[in-house]
Amino acid sequence: MTVFLVTSTTLVMADEHDPPQQPERTRLVGLDVARGLAVFGMFAAHTVPPTTWLSSLVTGRAAALFAVLAGVSISLLSGGSQPHRGPRMRMSRVRIAARAVLLFALGLALTTLQVPAMVILAFYGVLFLLSVPLLRLRAGALAVLAAVLAIGGPLLSFVLRRGIDTNVLGYAPQFSDFGSLDGLWTLTHSLLLTGAYPVATWLPFLLAGMAVGRLDLLAVRGRLVAFGAGLGVLGYGGSWIAMNPLGGEEALLAVLPPGLPPEILDVLMSTSLGTAPTTSAVWLLTASAHSGTPFEIIGSTGVALAVIGSCLWGQRLRRALLPISSVGALALTAYAGHLLALKAFGAERLGQTMQSDPYLPWLVLVAATVLITTIWRALLHRGPLEWILHHASTAPARLIAR
Repeated sequence: MTVFLVTSTTLVMADEHDPPQQPERTRLVGLDVARGLAVFGMFAAHTVPPTTWLSSLVTGRAAALFAVLAGVSISLLSGGSQPHRGPRMRMSRVRIAARAVLLFALGLALTTLQVPAMVILAFYGVLFLLSVPLLRLRAGALAVLAAVLAIGGPLLSFVLRRGIDTNVLGYAPQFSDFGSLDGLWTLTHSLLLTGAYPVATWLPFLLAGMAVGRLDLLAVRGRLVAFGAGLGVLGYGGSWIAMNPLGGEEALLAVLPPGLPPEILDVLMSTSLGTAPTTSAVWLLTASAHSGTPFEIIGSTGVALAVIGSCLWGQRLRRALLPISSVGALALTAYAGHLLALKAFGAERLGQTMQSDPYLPWLVLVAATVLITTIWRALLHRGPLEWILHHASTAPARLIAR
C-alpha cells in the first residue's frame, strides 16, 4: 500500500466585502486574525516534527479552522445576516461558483508540486460549489444541517468505503486523473469519500461556518467562545471516555493485524490521512486529526468556533494585530507561497532541518510571510491571488446582472 505520510492544510477566501473601495474600517479584522492564526498552524503542520507539542496542537485543528472560516466567508459574500435576494443572490451564486472552479484548477496545479502537504484546494472547490444551492438558508437551518451531517456523514462514509478498493491514503486530485476512466473513478471517490479532505466529512465544517456567517458576528462572539468550548469538550472528551473507561482502545488492539506492536495504535490514533479505518466500527469513536469521525468533527468545529469568537474580540486592536491580520487577508497567496517555498527548499533538506532545528523552518516561514503580506497589503491591499480570484469571479457575476 502506498501511503502519503503528510499533514494537512487548507485555506479560506479573505474577500467578504464586494467593492474594493469599501472602507477598511468595515472589515471584520477578527476574521483575518483567525485566518492568520490558521495559516501559522498550517505552516507548523507542514514544517514541525509530528512529535512536538506544536504539531499536536495544530494538526487537524488548523485545517478545520480554515474550513469553518471558508463557510463564514461564503455567507458574508452572499449577504451575511441578511441573505441577498433576487439579482444580488444570482450574482452571489455566480461569484461563488466561479471561485469554486478557480480553486479546483489551482488545487490541481499545486498538487503537481509534489510537496509534503495534502493540497486541499480541489476539495475546497467542490465544497464551494455544494454551498451554492444552500445560500438562502438561515443560520438555524444551516446549523441543523451541519449537526446532522457531522454524525451522518462519517457513518455513511464508513459504510460506503468498505466497498471501495483504494491503496492510496491522503490522496489529492491531480491532472492525470482526467486521462482515463480509472482515473475519473479515483477522482470521484477521493473527492467524496476516500481522499485527504472528503466532502462527506468536511461539508459539516463549511456548513457550521455558513451558519456563523448568517449571524451578527460581533454580537455573538462571546456565545461563539462558550458554545465552541462546549463542543470541544463534547467531541474530544466524549472520545476519550469512549476509548478509555468504556474500552474502545482494547477493542481496537484486538483487531490490529498480527505482528504489529501495540504502540502502533497510538500512532494511528494521533492522526489519520483523511479517513478512519474501516476494519472496526470502534474507529468511529476516536477523535484523531483528519480521521473524519463524528467526535473529531464536533471537537474540531468547537475549537474553530472558540478561536473565531476570541479573535472577534480584537476588533479594536486592529493596529496591534496588523501583522497577523495581514497574513489572514492574503491567506490564498500565503498558502500557495508556502507550498512554492517548500518545493524550492526540497523535501529531503526540509526533513534534515526539522531533525536538527525542529522549529526553525516554521519560524522562518512565519517571519517571511508576516513581512511580505504586511508590506504588500499596505501598498496594494489585495494579494495577487486574491486579486485574480476577485476579478475572475465578479466579471461573470456582473454579466449575469446586466
